[in-house]
Amino acid sequence: MQARRRTLKALAAAGLLGPAGISGLIRDALAKGEVPVKTGLQKVRGEVIVNYRVATEGQIIRPGDTIVTGRNSEAIYVIGQDAYMQRELTTVSFGADALQNLMRVVSGKILSVFGKGAKSIRVSTATIGIRGTGCYIEDEGTGTNARTYFCLCYGSAELTPTAAPQESESYSTMHHDKPMYIHNDMKMAKMMVPAGVINHGDAELELLESLVGRLPPFYGQGGPRY
Repeated sequence: MQARRRTLKALAAAGLLGPAGISGLIRDALAKGEVPVKTGLQKVRGEVIVNYRVATEGQIIRPGDTIVTGRNSEAIYVIGQDAYMQRELTTVSFGADALQNLMRVVSGKILSVFGKGAKSIRVSTATIGIRGTGCYIEDEGTGTNARTYFCLCYGSAELTPTAAPQESESYSTMHHDKPMYIHNDMKMAKMMVPAGVINHGDAELELLESLVGRLPPFYGQGGPRY
């Protein structure tokens, strides 16, 4: 409980609990100690579409659903022990068979935290197997020069580039240790190249983990903040 309270203070300091931050639905649930919060859409800002229909806060996201965010829009949602922050101009689909634990990022930007168990993420340039992970993805969509940004914020992953499966790599991180771009351009010497930490931060990961009753592994460890 003390750790959760410290997390809430950190989120408040980051501005994520204010009127311009997360929705009242999340804020009220956390304030009441309702952790994990109920599954479904916790925040809807701007244009959010689920299966071609306008979404509303509290709506359940099910296997087979597709979530689309418009310009200047955002959605925060919980599915079981997983939580997601989907940014603007992003399309994400979930496998119709819940046992597959499949998530497809068609295009756009999404920050995700996952509970225990193996899951698979497909992006335009790679297939990513994950376990107990927090990760951030920016996918530019299809095309011969397409690329995907992938930061394994913490946890374990097996990353296989579509254009060069022989470069498949399994690795683990604790705190944004190995972000990279994954390319789909056979003219390049390697499909996976190092990148920096961009467009996502620790306070957002703490928020998502708090929604499912957890703390990220870097919490309270000191060191740099992102």
